Amino acid sequence: MAAKKTVKVRRIGSPIRRDESQRATLLGLGLKRNYQTVELEDTPSVQGMIRKVAHLVEVVE
Repeated sequence: MAAKKTVKVRRIGSPIRRDESQRATLLGLGLKRNYQTVELEDTPSVQGMIRKVAHLVEVVE
């Protein structure tokens, strides 16, 4: 069985003065605090969420 691909995402921006859907997307990614890093499974839905809030997160290598 092959290992699942993962992606590390770090929140670098604040959701203050952002649309409610962007705030919900950050919470959906599991990012609650600035500079918090989470490791998620690399799926098309997660990639879409990252693209939606690309200005608030960064992908960590």
